[in-house]
Amino acid sequence: MSGIIAQNSGRHGGLIKASSGGGGVWNLIQTLTSDGSDASLSFTSGIDSTYDEYVFVFNNIHPETNDTQLTFQVNADGESGFNETITSNFFDAYHNESDANEALRYIASFDQAEGTGYQNLGVLGDDAGNDLCGDGYLHLFSPSSTTFVKHFISRFQSGENLYAKDQHCGGYINTTAAITEIDFKMSADEIQGGSISMYGIT
Repeated sequence: MSGIIAQNSGRHGGLIKASSGGGGVWNLIQTLTSDGSDASLSFTSGIDSTYDEYVFVFNNIHPETNDTQLTFQVNADGESGFNETITSNFFDAYHNESDANEALRYIASFDQAEGTGYQNLGVLGDDAGNDLCGDGYLHLFSPSSTTFVKHFISRFQSGENLYAKDQHCGGYINTTAAITEIDFKMSADEIQGGSISMYGIT
């Protein structure tokens, strides 16, 4: 038996495992770790036609300044400045420590409609202490396509102002040029801790 579920080719019920040699393998390409004073963390190589899906995993991202957002932007092949055109939406669910306030909400101010700014992925920070961080992931689909726009989805869990926040973003980068670089930074000041790992999915 390989993995959690045995291969069940030809069966009509229960859970089905992908065939041997099939998809679903996460291949670590690169990990960037903050030295405590990073203006941004940028992947400037490794995004190419090798994989149709790339995932960026955020571990213990900690900001210098309270109530700032982790954001990202990309460069198309041959471009610079991290200012490609993005259309996106954003919503979150939150719950505070005292159990006095919770909600599911759409946040229009975190959306972009053919914008060229950095896209918000999640709010970080804690006015009451310095012990909170953010974790999550960003999926980027078919970045090397020269036919279609590039879709992305993200999920980010953080603590901010004594709230647990489950934050979701999705959208597309409106270019048919291949995406080759991606940059992550806080909406203000520096990334003071944590790491970002880039995986190619086969």
